Amino acid sequence: MPPAPTPAHVPWHTAAPVILSLALGLWGVRRGGSIWRDEVVTYDMAGRSLPDLWTALGHADAVHGLYYLLMHVLFRVFDEADPLLVLRLPSVLATAAATGALTLLGHRLAGPRAGLPAGIAFALLPPVQRYAQEGRSYALVCALVVWATYLLIRAADRQTPGAWTAYGTVLLTACLLHEFAVLALPAHLWALPRPARRPALRVALAVCAALTPLAAVSMRQSEQVSWIGGPGTGAPLGFVGVTALALACAAPLRHGPLPRLALPLTVLPALTLILLTPLKPLYVDRYVLYGHAGTALLIGAALDRLGRTRTLAVAAAALALLPVTLHLRTPESRTDDATAVTRAVSATQSDGILYLPSRRRVWSLATPEALAHLRDLALDRAPAASGTLYGTEVPASVIRTRMLATKRIVAVSDPVGQPLDETPQEETKRRVLADHFVPVRVRQVHGALITEYLRAPRR
Repeated sequence: MPPAPTPAHVPWHTAAPVILSLALGLWGVRRGGSIWRDEVVTYDMAGRSLPDLWTALGHADAVHGLYYLLMHVLFRVFDEADPLLVLRLPSVLATAAATGALTLLGHRLAGPRAGLPAGIAFALLPPVQRYAQEGRSYALVCALVVWATYLLIRAADRQTPGAWTAYGTVLLTACLLHEFAVLALPAHLWALPRPARRPALRVALAVCAALTPLAAVSMRQSEQVSWIGGPGTGAPLGFVGVTALALACAAPLRHGPLPRLALPLTVLPALTLILLTPLKPLYVDRYVLYGHAGTALLIGAALDRLGRTRTLAVAAAALALLPVTLHLRTPESRTDDATAVTRAVSATQSDGILYLPSRRRVWSLATPEALAHLRDLALDRAPAASGTLYGTEVPASVIRTRMLATKRIVAVSDPVGQPLDETPQEETKRRVLADHFVPVRVRQVHGALITEYLRAPRR
């Protein structure tokens, strides 16, 4: 492999992808003040005291524990700043850092004419744009994996303990932020020349050993990902499309260090999760967001072969992606909008509120004061007090008694067609509403169904 580029050897215009990434990340980062439920969880967990946070991680979301701790610190430091900016700017900056590392990787493996379009392609990819503006760990994990990949190539060149330690430290940090970052290891080992594989394998084993305690805890919490569907849900179709694009870009390239690294990085992490589906469905594209770094490297190398027409090709791609780029900056681009849900519920004339299912209580956690006038008819202990994500609920008999003592109830539920939870509490909520209440107003808010009920006259 050629020597790694130094600042003196990297043309100044390689900063262009980083600037583009920052611009895209900052553009519409507040999404009109909307926040979706996964981000609400981040906001709520980061706002808990350290003892409460530690207790909650023992029951749920241990896989995101380090990220929540980081966000806890940031919210304490910037407690007067706009919460949405504190929530999302770390992802914006992380994506810019990943873009810079990817540009350097392309320069290192295939020259500056490949590094520049690779960085631009990465910044423009719709999944990268999406998670650059979300208050979740995925952009940070992606940045650390991409930087670890760059450090891996440098370590293979230098073959010094310090270089291998730097690589292992960065990759382990990525794994502690989200343990599926460990799936980059097979791609890394595949890409290395034979003399570098033995020290890389030692680092890989050390990373896996250090990750074992977190993996053991998260396995006990695997019920949290029971919502993930199998291949029949269509989730892997995106992976098939990305793989086809990567293969098309790799086909005209000669065998060399870039395709030997980029193709496995694109394919192996996602494919591993898909192959595990018969045992436990785990594939969600954001869990292996860093795989798009491999795709971008291949796109950059393919564009390099176009010569002078590559600028036109990049411009055409950016124009074609413009509708997606615009959509990603709207509340409708996410599964739901907790801000809109809370606003709609607070405007009702109800006395009590029910969440169907109970985990949809998450919609109220970003601004609980907005619904303080409504009695939560099923709540036993609040999320922080119970050490859970969404709080605990009273027995079904108590829910029934509370409901029958309430004249006006607003029910906040999933849209029609979503699977129904079959717990005694959820069945009681539905049955009492059907038998003793009359729906007087139904509103569809993005990602939620809000139904106002009035107690039916006694017969």
